[in-house]
Amino acid sequence: MQPIIVGVRFQEIGKVYHFDATSIEDIQVGDRVIVDTTRGHQLGEVTQLVTNPEHPNDGKWKQVERRATARDLVLRKSWQNKEIEALINCRERATQLRLHGVKIVVAEFNFDGSRLTFMYNCEAEEKVELKSLRQDMGKRYQGSQVEMRQIGPRDVAKVLGGMGACGLEKRCCSKFLTEFSPISIKMAKEQGISLTPAEITGMCGRLRCCLYYEYENYLAARKELPKRGKRVKTPKGEGKVSYINLITMVVVVDLPEIGKVEFMRDELEPWDELEALRRKSQESCQNEDGECNCGKNNPNKK
Repeated sequence: MQPIIVGVRFQEIGKVYHFDATSIEDIQVGDRVIVDTTRGHQLGEVTQLVTNPEHPNDGKWKQVERRATARDLVLRKSWQNKEIEALINCRERATQLRLHGVKIVVAEFNFDGSRLTFMYNCEAEEKVELKSLRQDMGKRYQGSQVEMRQIGPRDVAKVLGGMGACGLEKRCCSKFLTEFSPISIKMAKEQGISLTPAEITGMCGRLRCCLYYEYENYLAARKELPKRGKRVKTPKGEGKVSYINLITMVVVVDLPEIGKVEFMRDELEPWDELEALRRKSQESCQNEDGECNCGKNNPNKK
């Protein structure tokens, strides 16, 4: 029997995790469910029914335990209302312990309050010992298992939200990006973007996420356009490519005695290929003595 695998999301803009929902009758997208995760029992929303799931590395999927009840939803809301207070208390205690360079970003209860997770970011590269802080928070919230979880600068920006470096009212990571991908300087170079930090760095201090998800589109467009410095044939004569706009697919060609003129991709022909075909045609119609065999230059040839 083929198992019924569903994608469950625990945050509004968060990663989707796969669970086995075979034991749940008539499960649908939008259903709220209770699942057992490595961070305890969590309440999430079914966002997709997976048709061809990849088999998990550990051998099996975790089970969807049950549908969430109205009581579960109310319970989750009540614990969410206590998260700001927990965050303030943790930050206050971190200051008292003189944990310099440690920023407590968010406090998060699971749906029934049995687990409390403090997410923090650390400026120092070496690992910071937070055992005392965790123990103190455990004493204060004795009914919850307290966990300290370190997150990176990108996750901090995602949690805090706010305006993006490009001027968008909401950052991409907080708006639609569900997970982060590796980004390199090469991606900025391929897109012709200035490598100054202000142009390629996001509010998190890392390379902007848009460099990744726009990268493949730029690569596809670049394959269809001639490179800078290449000679091309245009409706107004032959010239050299001086600039290409990968978004509009416009090519600027420097023409002798005319100057720089914009052309669409369909208006251009590669000069080097045309020249190679012309030479090949000339060579094929000449005999060993260099005379033309095609009859164009030999009136006696029929």
